[in-house]
Amino acid sequence: MAATARLHVEAALSAGAEIPLPEDQAHYLRHVLRQEVGAQLLLFNGRDGEWQAEIARFGKRDGSLRVREQTRRQQNGPDLWLLFAPIRQGRLETIVEKATELGAARIIPVLTRRCQVRQVNPARLLANAREAAEQCERLDLPEIPPLAELQSALGAWPQDRPLYVCLERAQARPLAEAITPGPAALLVGPEGGFAPEEANWLAGLPFVVPVGLGPRILRAETAAIAGLALLMAASGR
Repeated sequence: MAATARLHVEAALSAGAEIPLPEDQAHYLRHVLRQEVGAQLLLFNGRDGEWQAEIARFGKRDGSLRVREQTRRQQNGPDLWLLFAPIRQGRLETIVEKATELGAARIIPVLTRRCQVRQVNPARLLANAREAAEQCERLDLPEIPPLAELQSALGAWPQDRPLYVCLERAQARPLAEAITPGPAALLVGPEGGFAPEEANWLAGLPFVVPVGLGPRILRAETAAIAGLALLMAASGR
């Protein structure tokens, strides 16, 4: 039996509502998934839970969906944030995809001194997150703010949210031992690691908890996935 398609939509969801299908989603359903009018699918918008719907119409380039009944109520995921330095395309998309699957509420790109990549495509990152949320049955999308300098991103940091900073080769507790209950965030540096003055500045911030992820030097995307997996497991969600 084929898996039921899931789509993220912006419109409000309620029984009987008719939802417009933009060109890209109409093309995906009709030409990629080979769906026909009357086919069943699931919808979510991050606010109203998940709903069963059916394809009501296909136009030349668009279409519409008719909402039937709710299948799951809205639930919030773990309150976890990921901050990461941009890396090369492909590996960057892997970070966003896997962070979405692991339940990160915010995925925050930050510029550090040793960043080799100094710009990102916000629309592409959001598209990666949307596709991952549709596939993993998540009920919302992570927030992805614009790329910002690291110091700016930490300028108004909530003091009750520990920021676990992965510092390779530093004298730091293993992340699995350092985790405390409640909201949390993880910061993963660039491919070349943090500059010494950057690492010293981070270590002096009251909300920063330096941590390690084991004896090996991990690639940035591996560190992000491993660290988030530990935080998600600790959250129980």
